[in-house]
Formats: sequence, C-alpha cells, structure tokens
Amino acid sequence: MNHSAPRRVRVRAPELIGKGGWLNTGDTRYTLAGLRGRIVVLDFWTFCCINCLHVLDELRDLEEKHRDTVVVIGVHSPKFVHEAEHQAVVDAVERYGVAHPVLDDPELVTWKQYAVRAWPTLVVIDPEGYVVAQHAGEGHVHAIERLVTELEAEHGAKGTLRRGDGPYVPPEPAPTTLRFPGKALLLPSGNLLVSDTTRHQLVELAEDAETVVRRLGTGTRGFTDGGADTASFNEPQGLALVEDGTAVIVADTVNHALRRVALATGAVTTVAGTGRQWWQGSATSGPAREVDLSSPWDVAVFGGRVWIAMAGVHQLWTYDPAGGTVGVAAGTTNEGLVDGPADEAWFAQPSGLAATADRLWLADSETSALRWVDTDGRVHTAVGTGLFDFGHRDGEAGQALLQHPLGVTALPDGSVAIADTYNHALRRYDPATGEVTTLATDLREPSDAVLAGEDIVVVESARHRLTRLRLPEEAVRVDAVAHRTRRAATEVRPGTLRLDVIFQAPAGQKLDTRYGPSTRLLVSSTPPELLLKGEGADPDLARELELNPAVSEGVLHVSAMAASCDDDPANAYPACHVHQQDWGVPVRLTEAGADRLPLVLAGMDEQEPAGPAPASGQTP
Repeated sequence: MNHSAPRRVRVRAPELIGKGGWLNTGDTRYTLAGLRGRIVVLDFWTFCCINCLHVLDELRDLEEKHRDTVVVIGVHSPKFVHEAEHQAVVDAVERYGVAHPVLDDPELVTWKQYAVRAWPTLVVIDPEGYVVAQHAGEGHVHAIERLVTELEAEHGAKGTLRRGDGPYVPPEPAPTTLRFPGKALLLPSGNLLVSDTTRHQLVELAEDAETVVRRLGTGTRGFTDGGADTASFNEPQGLALVEDGTAVIVADTVNHALRRVALATGAVTTVAGTGRQWWQGSATSGPAREVDLSSPWDVAVFGGRVWIAMAGVHQLWTYDPAGGTVGVAAGTTNEGLVDGPADEAWFAQPSGLAATADRLWLADSETSALRWVDTDGRVHTAVGTGLFDFGHRDGEAGQALLQHPLGVTALPDGSVAIADTYNHALRRYDPATGEVTTLATDLREPSDAVLAGEDIVVVESARHRLTRLRLPEEAVRVDAVAHRTRRAATEVRPGTLRLDVIFQAPAGQKLDTRYGPSTRLLVSSTPPELLLKGEGADPDLARELELNPAVSEGVLHVSAMAASCDDDPANAYPACHVHQQDWGVPVRLTEAGADRLPLVLAGMDEQEPAGPAPASGQTP
C-alpha cells in the first residue's frame, strides 16, 4: 500500500460520548475538538476479551514511542452485564495497567456512532478530526504505527500537528497487601501461594491467608529469570505444584510463558515459551523453550502432564516436564462451544483448570460454561450453551446459567466449585445429580478458590484479598436472572444468504498456491438447525448458506484463513504469511433482512478504509 497517496475518503469523527464518564484524566472530560492537533487512536475494548487485552499490550510501545503526538483513548464497550458497571471498569483499568484515558460507554453510544461491530476495534483519527483508518481484531498496531509516522510528517508540514504531553493522569495507588490477585495454591507447608497479578509478583501468605511470608519477583513488568528478588513476571495467573511439591509452575500470562519456581530458594526459571505471542502459522508442538504460547491463564497436573488453559487461542495445551516439550492437546483455535474429540472441540477463552483422577475440569469463560476433558481426551460440557447466553440461575445443569467464570475447584465429594466471577458468586455443580447451586454470594469478582482443611479459600480479586468460607450444607437461594449479549443482531433474510469473505493480499504479496488452495472457509451455527445448507469447510471464500425459516435467531460461526507470500521474483525464499480471523455473527431472521453477509479478512499489512466496519459482530 502506498501510504503517501492522497486519501480519497474523509469522514468526520463522531464525538466521544459515554454515560459512565472518563477515567485516567483527573476528572477532566475530553472532546475531539479539545484534542485537535493530536493523532487520536480509539481502542474499542471490553475487559472480558482476551484479544482486547492483547491489544492493550500491543499499544504500550506505540504510546511510548509517539507520546508527544499520539493520544490513545480506550472506549470501554461492554458485552456482559457486569462489564456495564462503572466500578468494574474502574477496576479493570487498574487491573490491566491501562495507561491512557478511558471513556466508559456502558450503553454503547460511541460504539454505535462509529459503527463498530467487533471487539477489539482500533480507529485512527487525524489531527484535523477525520477518521483515516479502522481495524478490527488484534495484530494491527504495526500498521497503525506506519500510518502515525506518515500523519506526523504530513500534518507537521501543514502546521496542523500539535505536540505536547498527553491527557493521561494516573490514579493514586492503593496500599493493599494484594492487588487484583488471580489464582491461589495450597502449599505442602499449609501456607498459600497467590499470584498478585497487577503487581507482577507471587506472594506467599501464612495459613491465616493474610500474613505475608515472602514476595517473589521485583514487582515490575518484566521477563527475567533469577532469584526471588531479581526475577520478574508480567501479570502472572495460574499455579500448579510439581516435582512432589518442591516446585511450582506459573502461568506467566502476558509474557506468554511458563515459569518454574523452586519453593526452597524462590529461584525462577523459564520452562516454556519464548516471550512472543503465538500466531497462526507458528509451531504447535516442539521443544518447550522454542514454541510460542498465547496468554496461558491457568495450569493443572492431569495424566502426568501439566495442562495449560491457553486463553489467547481458545485451546488446551500440555507441557511435559520430563521431555521438555509442549503441544496442543485440545481445541482448533475456533472460538465457541463444541464438544467431541480433542482435535474437533471448540473453546472460548479457557481460564480455570482443576484435575481429579479421571476428569480435567475447566472454566470456559466466554461461553460462561463449565466443561471437562476425560482420560480419552474427549471434551464435554456440564453447564453452558454458548457465547451469548449468561446469567445467574440455579437448577438442572441444562437450564443453569453462569456469567464469565474464571476458576474451578474439585471438591472431596466429586462435585465442583465454580468461581462465577461476573456474578460475584461461588457456585457448585454436582455430577451425581446434575444440579447447580449457589454456595455464596457478595464475593467481589472471585477468580479462584482452593481447599484448606474444611474451608474453601476464595480469591476475591476485586477486593484484593483471600476470603475463607466454611462450605455450607445448603445453597444460598438467589433470584434467577438470564441475559443475552447487548450487541445487536444482524438482520438477514431466511432462505438463501450469500456469505462473502473479502480478502486482498497486502501490497507486495500474492496468494500462495504452490501447494494447493491458499484459502479456507469454515462455517457452523448455534443452534445447529439454523443452517440447512452451507456448513463445513471449503477452500472458497464465498458460499451460499441456506437459513432455516423455522429458526428466528442464532449465531453463525465463521472462520476464514488465507496464505500469502512476498511477490518478488528475485527472491528465491519469499516470506509467507497466514491471515486468519474468526467471527461469531448473531443473526435475526426477518423478511426485510439482507441476503448478503460480507466479512473482511484483513491482511497483516493492510489498512482498512475509513468508515463503518463490516457487519460481522465478531466475538472477542
């Protein structure tokens, strides 16, 4: 793409409006007119979404390199009901170290003004207040940085660029022992080890779950091995005992790595991951220190291996300490809820693991589901129906509802405690009866729980503490509430629907057809009966679907892939690239609806045009 070419489309950027107000600005309310002269990057995000968290990390370098010309503004646009609570957004901004202003938009006003359909979406506004680029998904910051460099030169020459300090005002740090802890582990000594996620440390607490015994890690973001005082982590989460209880494996989430901590000395070493995020086309197995991982969120020992909840790619992986290898164990990288053989199952941001002798339980967060893997590797669902149904409802498992659970704990009687995070509750599923009950409420964003004698110790992440509870004999009764995602469905016509995935290889590249078709399109639906024709995989990026007129609404799951290589005849070894995107498209069938559904598969170096995003309704 020739970035020096004049832009043909100039769309005036809509004003920034959000009922929740502004964060990280010292109570100042900003307008686009007040930011005129600066390059503004809007980051439409929601804090449940792992892809949104990836973009927050991608933006850190851009913000640092162009701090006097670029203003990044997060526009928080909720999916779950809990995410529309202002205090929850305040907590999330601190939890994930968001170092730029954030507009809280609980009613999706600004989201709709910019015709955003996907989490995350980045919008670039030039110094004169015009939208010049819009990108859905992650992995686009390198292209945005090239555009920023061009805009700096262009508007510097025109005299329309204004340099200076940005509007970010950091909040005052709070003096708590823990800060947004993630996971906890009972040590052989009876003490508790906690991942103090926002402070990038591990903290060992005494049996009272309050007294600090020691801290492991420097407390600043980093990826350094060494002793307890010199090693560094980056938002660590899951913990698992290994080596007969003498060491702990840590899911070092934002470093995309597994770390080993020797309990006797506190020494930290990296055992898996390169520090780079896994992308489509990367290796999926091999020597553990040579394979990229993607946001490992929890770990558990099952069947002699360390299983990894790989939230960033919607899969389960395993690490073999004896052989020093990692590899995919279950999941396709497609996001959704599909049971069956390990290599056909779909997950949606698995975030919590707990092992028994014959089952690996997992909290599948984005489908608000409790699922499990048996010893044969088959995946099953105990509670949950899919990406767009959630709430707080007890009863028979097929009707029960959770809301974005992050943790699971195996109980002595064979049942499972669920840290039902966005419901602020501890729930229990009993396989013997198939019933879901509520054990405790008024827990602030519980993210994990661990058994300690006759008690269960809950990680209350948003209260920055561990809370000890006696498991009650009877569940607490709560009113049943059911929700659906706030995002509007795309109206389509029943019968024939033309699905077009639009892909153009980036400048200087061409489709790679040396070894067969260079594209692939996979389509399925929830419920399955929504699709009468068009389900399955095929190389063609265009397909005719047949929608069942007897089904009023549902979700189309679309996954598209294209491979391209550098187009330089003089280069005998051109670099090749895999471009992939997944969509979950909520649809409502109506005679007045569209008969064509276009989705844009963006190339890695492609700048999408200004204006409305494709009506994809892409899930996080």
